[in-house]
Amino acid sequence: MAEVDYFYSAHSAYAYLGSAYFMDIAKASGWTIVHKPIDLNRAMASFGSTAFRERSVKQRDYFFRREMERWAEFRGVIMPGRPSNHHHSPDLANRMLIAAKQAGETVDALAHRMLEAHWGEGADLADGDVLVGIAGDVEMDGPRWLEAAGSPEAAREYAANTDEAIARNVPGSPTYFVDGDMFYGQDHLELVARAMARPFKNTWPEITA
Repeated sequence: MAEVDYFYSAHSAYAYLGSAYFMDIAKASGWTIVHKPIDLNRAMASFGSTAFRERSVKQRDYFFRREMERWAEFRGVIMPGRPSNHHHSPDLANRMLIAAKQAGETVDALAHRMLEAHWGEGADLADGDVLVGIAGDVEMDGPRWLEAAGSPEAAREYAANTDEAIARNVPGSPTYFVDGDMFYGQDHLELVARAMARPFKNTWPEITA
């Protein structure tokens, strides 16, 4: 079965905006989503992106307010605003997704529910009890995956995902790879859908120093 690599963070605003649509088009196309939660700050720093806190107020207002408002309306998702706890670390949630995946669980619904709970309802993804409840919402064993999130295996895969994102020049969250072709941002999901059905021509010239 064809696979699409999905690099993202469990608290990413733009991953949330595209999450439902992404999963719909993957299912309709018969593609399996390979979840690769990453340490977004480390990946962005390696790519050369400016840290969120270092961006100008004007830039933050546009990309993290007006753009989000429009895309929320366009995608038909509920997005009241930036959760007050958004500055809390998403590491535990990311590792919980990885732990469930390592045990052979399909984590599409869990990943979507984390994003939805955080951005739609203000859930704190750094709170273990909250994560257990979120897992229960999608009929998964929250206590089991929360405990497994603290395992060395989950930590190693989290680091490996981030290293892979850096090696593949992932700019941020969400980033999708269809047959090795990278698409950054949920605003490219229509292109992702087309690539799943029919690959784009690859005539991009090499850039030499």
